[in-house]
Amino acid sequence: MCTFAVLNSSGNKVMAKKIQTVEDKLRAIYTLQLIDSSIDKIRTIRGELPLEVRDLEDEIVGLTTRRDNIETELESVETTISDRKNMIVDAKEIIEKYKTQQGNVRNNREFDSLSKEIEFQELEIQLCDKKIKEFKFKIESKKDVLVEAAEKLKEKQDLLDLKNKELDEIISETENEEKILQGKSEKEEKKVDERLLRTYRRIRGGAKNGLAVVPVERGASGGSFISIPPQRQIEIASRKKVIYDEHSGRILIDAEMAEEINADIDKMITKLLKK
Repeated sequence: MCTFAVLNSSGNKVMAKKIQTVEDKLRAIYTLQLIDSSIDKIRTIRGELPLEVRDLEDEIVGLTTRRDNIETELESVETTISDRKNMIVDAKEIIEKYKTQQGNVRNNREFDSLSKEIEFQELEIQLCDKKIKEFKFKIESKKDVLVEAAEKLKEKQDLLDLKNKELDEIISETENEEKILQGKSEKEEKKVDERLLRTYRRIRGGAKNGLAVVPVERGASGGSFISIPPQRQIEIASRKKVIYDEHSGRILIDAEMAEEINADIDKMITKLLKK
């Protein structure tokens, strides 16, 4: 940043308006980028957690439905077992009735007919017993599935409670952090060359990750990761003019400046958020 003195109408020296060098402009715009990226990070964190919460809520709804369906199925099987037991009781009563009637028959034909009816009822009892055993085995299997479903449901519910707590804490913390950083961003914008600021906003608005200013890293642009010719790297490092990445369109700065500003911004943000 350069300043110089001029004479006013009274012949006195006064300080003229400050003139930014290209390096000043680059430092200002990269400082703004780092602050804005910090704001982006906060918004991303706050945006991802609600998605996790919604996914868990959907999963819990599915698990609850599954548990309820198993319980309904168990109730239905229990009812069927009860019905079969009643059928056995009815069959035994019929058998006793037919046996009593056999003592009063007048011929073999009637006796044989009653014997067949008794045999049929005995087969019904055997069939009911078999079905009851099958249903009881099914109940035991379903109970195991029900226990597993209930445990998984509790696990997911506990995780949801934890995520909701985290979300509440993050919202509380990050809202204040974002407010502080947003205020700092607005202050830093005033230090940036107006023309360069317009370019920065345009590039940032079109970038998925919000990066409009990137350093040269290992001979390549941090925006496109495509190698930059050595002569071009020298021009960037000289800080004599604003240079743009030919592939991504982002503003390029040298790694040394980036490292220096990053360190300063980390300290500044830490200090701001501790207040």
